[in-house]
Amino acid sequence: MRTRVLSTFTAFTLMLMLCSFVPSYSSDGKQQENKITDKIVYNKKKHSITLSWSAFGSSGNYVITRGGSRLASDFVSVGSTSRLTFTDNKPNADKYENYYKITRDTITIVISLEKQLFGDKMYFYDRKYENAATARNEMNAHFNTIGLGGPNGEWTTKRQAYYFKANVEGQTYDAGGSGSASSAAANAIELGFYSHIGGLGKVPSAVKLGAVFTRPHLSGGANATCTFWRSMENVTVMRDFSWTVSQSTSARRMQIESTSKYISDIGNNNFWGSGGFIADANYTSSRPNWGGQQQWYTRNTVFPSGSGSMGGSYNMVWQGCVNSPAADNANSPVSATPVIREKPFLFIGDDGEYKVFVPAWQKDRVGLSWSEADMGKGKIQDLLTDWYVTKEGDTDVEINRALKAGKNIFFTPGHYSLNAPIQVNRKEAILLGAGIASVTLEPTEKNTWGCIYADDKDGIIIAGLLMDSFNSTTYQIRIGNEGANADHAVNPILLSDITCRVGGVQSKNIQIHASMQINSNNVVGDHFWLWRADHGSQRGGDARWIRDRCKNGLIVTGNDVTLYALFAEHYQEYEVLWLGERGRTYFLQNEPPYDAPNQASWSSQGGRVPGYAAFKVANTVKEHHSIGMGSYAVFTGTDGNVNKKNGFELPNSPKVILEKMCTTRFAGPGNIQNVVNGTGGSTATGVNRVASYNNGTGTQPYDETFDLPNRASYPAYIVMEK
Repeated sequence: MRTRVLSTFTAFTLMLMLCSFVPSYSSDGKQQENKITDKIVYNKKKHSITLSWSAFGSSGNYVITRGGSRLASDFVSVGSTSRLTFTDNKPNADKYENYYKITRDTITIVISLEKQLFGDKMYFYDRKYENAATARNEMNAHFNTIGLGGPNGEWTTKRQAYYFKANVEGQTYDAGGSGSASSAAANAIELGFYSHIGGLGKVPSAVKLGAVFTRPHLSGGANATCTFWRSMENVTVMRDFSWTVSQSTSARRMQIESTSKYISDIGNNNFWGSGGFIADANYTSSRPNWGGQQQWYTRNTVFPSGSGSMGGSYNMVWQGCVNSPAADNANSPVSATPVIREKPFLFIGDDGEYKVFVPAWQKDRVGLSWSEADMGKGKIQDLLTDWYVTKEGDTDVEINRALKAGKNIFFTPGHYSLNAPIQVNRKEAILLGAGIASVTLEPTEKNTWGCIYADDKDGIIIAGLLMDSFNSTTYQIRIGNEGANADHAVNPILLSDITCRVGGVQSKNIQIHASMQINSNNVVGDHFWLWRADHGSQRGGDARWIRDRCKNGLIVTGNDVTLYALFAEHYQEYEVLWLGERGRTYFLQNEPPYDAPNQASWSSQGGRVPGYAAFKVANTVKEHHSIGMGSYAVFTGTDGNVNKKNGFELPNSPKVILEKMCTTRFAGPGNIQNVVNGTGGSTATGVNRVASYNNGTGTQPYDETFDLPNRASYPAYIVMEK
């Protein structure tokens, strides 16, 4: 299988060279020339709902109908008026189960409290009022328009999230079907780029979907190595879950009642992907097959008992799982997750209001954080009182003002341009994104400092966000100021489902020092993709090396930092540089930069060593332990003479340990010449593995002074300790 994967991969790599102010639409789907400003107000005491809107149409009364959901099977007439306001004195009991269509002439607008609260890029489904297939039909129609599945969708700025309300009286969202999810007979939901599925119940079994799959779009549908940027959480998949994905994809807090395979059956039979992430999931009937995946990270997931292989070629880490595969060259089971807090999520409480569940910290966990009857340990926050809900177009000024006022931030799907970093400057503040929301450096180059700066405070959570760069900056995200030294052991900082992207979208010169720097102590990272784009909407080759510059994917100076599922690729110097003590990483996926033009431009340690290690533990570090590390040579944009001496580098020290390291070559003439510290062999001979390196006999790297960002890199006003 490996030979087939490599040959096809080679061909592939060569081939790659507004709360109230929302637009309204007429019944034929065309946007009106002038936006209609609509508003909806709920009077709790009277249990009445008042609507208002700006004039549209040319003659006659405005006719008002009401449905229990946006796509309800039945809308009933509730009145008509010649005025621009209307009060419904007998709405449905649940205030969010009132969607109003206002029609005049051939124009119809839709007003609801959910639309006013969340905007028009969050789509809500309610089985109480809709047919089983309604949600599936709309989502699949979106696949061809806003959540594109083909190569054109990879660089769209469109974002969307699909939320399902809890099933009632045994109903499900499954219209029925059979076979593998990718077959037409399965009637599956097809999820595209920048799309998110979330259940609004307390536990995954409250929302039951039929079958779900993602479509590989390269090499005739066999190649999923660019199937990025999509997520699912808090739902049950009843039939087939065919999650054919690579980086920046997460499936969390799920119940999977049946799965035929993880790599779907589109195109020919030679499927492969480049990694993914699943956590806090329960497989109830069958063990999945990750066959065709190069690597994967799975955390706190329960599988049925059995001895069958679950696939994977190079680096598979299973942490805190029940019935995981036995250890072998590719599989690395880790008995427990030492410290973890699950990602917060949106749900509807018993009072019918929107809430956010913030899970509690847990230590040495095995298995799930939830059960069929219990959502798990944690705190419930009220969305309306504790949170500021953004809409696309909100600025850093509005977001920072809300943070300063004590609000947490819920980012609805969108593309947020920033003239200054979002400044997280109080303890236990939360930034939570939906629909792969993007926080983006302002293209006008006003913001040269970064997307997010978090201060050195207890309990901060940043989750579900993509950091993008349309101009040069110091960082994309920074956790703690330089010299941060607070002890957060009791209440660590959590970073969950974080993507940093350098290049790919635009074709201008970008100069960035580091995508992420963690200066604070006791930080937990739960799934990162740090990516200097190896391909994109602009020319590649040597031009990309000069145009899309970024030295480091991740710099860690804080102590006691623990990372799960770290993907870091294509940066121009050390892709991960670790300077803090007692660091831990469980799973690393890496490819070096494809595009170094020659060896002279890509040499480390004062020019004495070819290339830069993917994972560098500085010689000053006394204690470190990481496991499950893969680095794969793809040197295609070079002069044919570029190599990397070591995949991994660390000091020869008694308490510094790297385990289960793997290197191989996917494409291009260059090689990773050694696995670690001059030992382990070259990728010229194929796959090389080192089970453990601890105070070994290899050559210790030269001592270095590292070029780190410093306080002079950003303006004085971004000092958030008050």
